[in-house]
Amino acid sequence: MARDYYGILGVDQEATEAEIKRAYRKLARQYHPDVNDTEEGAEKFREISLAQEVLLDPSKRAIVDRGGDPMEQAGMGGASAGNFGFGDIFEAFFGGSGGASRGPRSRVQPGSDALLRTSITLEEAYAGVKKDVTVDTAVVCDSCQGSGSESGSKPVTCDHCGGAGQIQQVQQSFLGNVMTTGSCPKCSGFGELIPDPCNHCGGQGRVRSRRDITVSVPAGIGDGMRIRLAGQGEVGHGGGPAGDLYVEVSTEKHPVFERDGIDLHMRIGVPMMDAALGTEITVDNLAGEPTTVTIPAGTQPGEELLMRGEGMPRLRADGAGDLIAHVGVIIPTELSSKQRSALEDLRASLGEEAFVEREDEKTNFFGRIRDRFRR
Repeated sequence: MARDYYGILGVDQEATEAEIKRAYRKLARQYHPDVNDTEEGAEKFREISLAQEVLLDPSKRAIVDRGGDPMEQAGMGGASAGNFGFGDIFEAFFGGSGGASRGPRSRVQPGSDALLRTSITLEEAYAGVKKDVTVDTAVVCDSCQGSGSESGSKPVTCDHCGGAGQIQQVQQSFLGNVMTTGSCPKCSGFGELIPDPCNHCGGQGRVRSRRDITVSVPAGIGDGMRIRLAGQGEVGHGGGPAGDLYVEVSTEKHPVFERDGIDLHMRIGVPMMDAALGTEITVDNLAGEPTTVTIPAGTQPGEELLMRGEGMPRLRADGAGDLIAHVGVIIPTELSSKQRSALEDLRASLGEEAFVEREDEKTNFFGRIRDRFRR
């Protein structure tokens, strides 16, 4: 189905060139990427730009007024008698791309989106960072400014298809001769030819180029998230509007902290006596500032110590996650005779003996141990 270019701009079929430009400017102020950075806004901006291009071109507008769509891709070229299939026959007899002409397609095509990947440290994800990346995409040819012509002359009507962008030919089938319609091989369905193609881009209106851009990575970004840069993707054929560039971010492994959403986890080793008597340790957080972790007296192996608000910042929001320290108690394996004697005296004074743990005693057992060390 042909697109309603008049409806896209909100004008009627009798609109003048000035009314079309005025309607476009009004909508562009609302959806331009500089004021609307949503994906919906970018899509709407591309749509109204395309509508203005079509309606300001008399030949394209004439196709729209006849019920066609000049921006629609033309069908595939005609099949030979040897590979002519049932689908081609059906379309030729009952309509579809094989039997109905859809007019030439526009030489100016919207560009595709592009994707690249970059890695950052966990510290950079915590604080945000400006990241320089290299992009290899199609850009507007600076020699012909997207026109595709060496001299800047306008395209001429294709002498093979008469500007239709399509040609008809008779194909043989088991039902007899069938008329099919396909893209013109000389003008590639554009309906027009560039008499003097640009020596730099070969008439494409675009060339590949490598450039460096700076990406603003926000604080709190998660692993695998993508940042959209509107209009930084591939420029379309004929110097058409560029697609978007998506930068996918991956986070490098950190030697101390492990991320889980907005929370951070780390493991700490606590000597047996410190776990029993309590202590403090200092660790540098992701901002490079010292953070004190308090180990209460009687801390057990495997306990988790929670530090509120010491985790990752929320992405584009207030607040932060938590830091969870997982405690591992270090049991000495080599003791001097004096140390062994002191521990034996301690064991005797505690009066505890090893026993087989029962499921129904689990809570009471750990409760007794914890209570005893915290007296």
